Amino acid sequence: MRRRLLLIAAVLTLALSASTGASAYPWPIKPFHEQHPIRANFGDPRTRFWNTMLTDGLEGPGLFQFHNGIDIAASEGTPVYPVLSGTAQLIDAAAVLVRSPGRKFQYYHIQPVVHDGQHVIAGRTLLGRVIRAVNHVHLTEIRGRRVWNPLAPGGIAPYDDDTKPEVDAIFARPVSSLLPLDPEHLCGTVSLVAAAQDTPPLPVPGTFAGYPVAPALVEWSFVKVGGPVYVPTVPAADFRTTLPATRDFWEVYARGTYQNVPRFNTQQLFIPGRYLYNLAETLDTRSYPNGIYEARIEVADMRGNNSEAVQQFTIANRPGVTSCG
Repeated sequence: MRRRLLLIAAVLTLALSASTGASAYPWPIKPFHEQHPIRANFGDPRTRFWNTMLTDGLEGPGLFQFHNGIDIAASEGTPVYPVLSGTAQLIDAAAVLVRSPGRKFQYYHIQPVVHDGQHVIAGRTLLGRVIRAVNHVHLTEIRGRRVWNPLAPGGIAPYDDDTKPEVDAIFARPVSSLLPLDPEHLCGTVSLVAAAQDTPPLPVPGTFAGYPVAPALVEWSFVKVGGPVYVPTVPAADFRTTLPATRDFWEVYARGTYQNVPRFNTQQLFIPGRYLYNLAETLDTRSYPNGIYEARIEVADMRGNNSEAVQQFTIANRPGVTSCG
């Protein structure tokens, strides 16, 4: 997995450089040239658990995806317009796709008023209005064959961000459990996990007020105190350009993750999301000399605001003993 992430990071760096020349575009709601609140980021977890919270919901089956766009806060009936001119195509009864040269855009949670094949003009042609109860329009951008972060260079503008993402916790736990281990006594095979979140740059109204979004970048390293670097800085999650494959959801996010206002079986909980990231799903501490180590995590957003945190762990394996406890 680490090698795959490094390769993806290298490819995305090249892609990001190649895309900086793309033209920026305005917001899909008025005022077009003013920033609007974003209540969900590109890459946020999208979780729907089949079981209840009390019947192993967090560890059980469900539908798990990366959020493939941004959710722009907008009240019911808000008019939605194309960000670039192009040709409209109805996706379904609540979504429209617009094909523009070199890009495609999808607008979800609107009541369409355009028809298939209609030429639409940026900022002038009404695509539809935000439907009842959703209080946002979802915008997906597609460059080539990949979904693309609308906040990346050449994306939506203006967009400013003065908030800093934060690391809430760094902990180890058994591979098959959500309960944290004592950081002063690790042995056997464990998982290393970080909890992190970001704050939207503009206050979000309504139900999602104060709720977190995902950082654009989570990186980590693992160093023996007074000794060598065992894991150089590598990405645990990188949503700055495109997304990992859906099948890798539980390799990027760690179990215990759930979205804002999560659904467990038929119950929807009006609580903020919790975003956990896999640093190492299976870290065999017996591969490391006993001693004190530091896991260092850095998180950043799309405008380079960043922060870091460090957690010390003591590896204390004993000959012939394969696990702690």
